[in-house]
Amino acid sequence: MTATVPGMAVRGWGGSVAAAIGVAAGAGAAQLGLGYGLGIIVWLPAADRAGEAAWAASLAWAAWIAATSTVAGAIGAQRLGAAQRAADADDDALDTDVPDTTTALWRLSLAVASAVGALVTVALIAVPARAAERADTFSPQTIAAGYAVLGVLVGLVIAVWSTSSAPVAANVIATICWLWLLAVIAVIGGVVSGDGPGTAQLGVWQITGDPERFWFRDYIYWPGAALALGSAYIIGAFSARVAARDPGRRVGAAVSGVAGPLVVAVAYFLAAPRLVGIRPEQLSAHLLAPYAVLAGLAGSVTVTALAQRAERPRPVLPAQREDEFDEGPYGPESEEAPEPTGWRAR
Repeated sequence: MTATVPGMAVRGWGGSVAAAIGVAAGAGAAQLGLGYGLGIIVWLPAADRAGEAAWAASLAWAAWIAATSTVAGAIGAQRLGAAQRAADADDDALDTDVPDTTTALWRLSLAVASAVGALVTVALIAVPARAAERADTFSPQTIAAGYAVLGVLVGLVIAVWSTSSAPVAANVIATICWLWLLAVIAVIGGVVSGDGPGTAQLGVWQITGDPERFWFRDYIYWPGAALALGSAYIIGAFSARVAARDPGRRVGAAVSGVAGPLVVAVAYFLAAPRLVGIRPEQLSAHLLAPYAVLAGLAGSVTVTALAQRAERPRPVLPAQREDEFDEGPYGPESEEAPEPTGWRAR
């Protein structure tokens, strides 16, 4: 079996690798610049409750940004390769079929190259993290850099998956855009309400400040839960709807909804695997992250099931015709009809 590989994969692997490194490094620098500029990622030189909350939230953001930068690099290089192939569509050499092994190696090379480019986030995270003060370590920058490296490794796995499945890539990109939009809204909401700019949690926005009405047992924030689960479901559904129409890509479309929320869940797990050292108001986001993965899966599965159901042929019953007896072998207009006999002849 053979598969067609974009032209840059066959004749310009070096260009694809360079593009993956550049896009990943640019995505990491841009996201961290936005996070530092808005005050979403802060490394406070204090060991009080505010410092603990900022530390946990910043670690989750650091791991997530490192992972998503890796995925963005691989997807960006793949799209650039597809654009190059479209531009050189007149060249027959670029449409040559190559073995599936070459296709897999090309995708793996893009993922590895994007991971190399995303390593720029390690330095951009470690240097500012020196301002933090931690009682459990003398080198907070080493801990922060380690989380960035783990994020790159997670992104490497998702990048390989994204370059092999278009709905997975769409889900990850849509999730990235949505979470940054939500973070910006959360920061603006804090400024408008008079609280001032503060640390925004990954994928969660505390819409109201009511400490009792919208909280369940002080650790589940209902509006935030509805927003996180609903957005994961909607993104999972919309990202899979195009691929779900193709029977050959239907399985990939059905599971694509877990991709974006899975990166968020892993980032939260890495930041606080035992849920120790986080404030009660942060616990809601950590507990809801795994359920967002299930919500995203439900969205993609729903769209896939509806697409499959729409393709089922409906049984067609034969229509009853009023003149079906007039056209038969013995109908009134048939030349072969026998002469009437008996009382009917009279």
